[in-house]
Amino acid sequence: MTYQELIGRIVSLQDIGLELFNAGKSVLGKNILATHVGDYSGTQILIQGGIHAREYISSLLMVEQAKNLFLNNSVHGGGIYFVFLTNPDGAEIVLDGINAVSCDITRQYLILANNGSTDFSQYKANINLVDLNTNFNADWGGGSQNVFCPATEDFVGFYPESEREVQSLINFTLKTKPLLTISYHSKGNVIYYGFENQSSENVARDQAIGESLSGATGYPLIFTENSTGGYKDWCINSLKIPAYTIEVGDANLPHPIGEENLPEIYERNKDVPLIALEKAKEFSQAIDFSSPIVQNKNNENVKSHAKGYHVRMQSLIERRNSRWCGDSKRR
Repeated sequence: MTYQELIGRIVSLQDIGLELFNAGKSVLGKNILATHVGDYSGTQILIQGGIHAREYISSLLMVEQAKNLFLNNSVHGGGIYFVFLTNPDGAEIVLDGINAVSCDITRQYLILANNGSTDFSQYKANINLVDLNTNFNADWGGGSQNVFCPATEDFVGFYPESEREVQSLINFTLKTKPLLTISYHSKGNVIYYGFENQSSENVARDQAIGESLSGATGYPLIFTENSTGGYKDWCINSLKIPAYTIEVGDANLPHPIGEENLPEIYERNKDVPLIALEKAKEFSQAIDFSSPIVQNKNNENVKSHAKGYHVRMQSLIERRNSRWCGDSKRR
């Protein structure tokens, strides 16, 4: 599959009557394509994928989910947003190779970070060598596998939310106000839920929803440990909403997972969007979108929060300064 074939698969949803729009832009200015199935009124949820470059199988899964939900007129009393490919720049490198990068300096920089190899089939990061799913402000830099120097995977960035793709997904989430989010990744056939310092009530809520998703897919439900800075983590930490990471594809499959595995992956995940939407409706009374985090950024409460955040970040950076490009793993 080429990058244009992947984008063509997403764009083909217009042929059946679905409207495509942009959830934001990548570093290189590519559109982050999205669609909506169901009603714009009522409870909304958001499903995103392709945040890791080599995991474009998640984008293909979501295309099939959106298509079948729309054709069967399955979504009522709410709606589902699909953000198909959060990291288009990275996906292009994986699918089309390093020569897809037109700038020679950038190309050489990426090859250097890839240990001199021009094989980018295992690449996870964006064009800036940042692992987007470690760049969100949710205990940023606190994960056990975090890297503090530009790398093909696990680099958290030089500061939280530094990347255009992350900013785009955050802004789109704040605009659409979903009451539940799902992030599709590969591989492992597992569902992760929960986050550090989450209230016991919300952990119980998220576990109950997660058990429904686990029952539908057959994937075990696991509480997140030693992993921070992801989109799921940000949704839980900042918005206090249920959020899940679903890893599709058997753990023994090589990266990137090929399209020949899509039928089995779709079959296990075909009911996930509707189950998630119905569970979000049930728990919607517990979701408070009047929080300052979703208000206009000129709000004085947000200004106060941001001022305190910068003080904390300065302290954090000072403590970790010696680790940059040195001993990069958090032990």
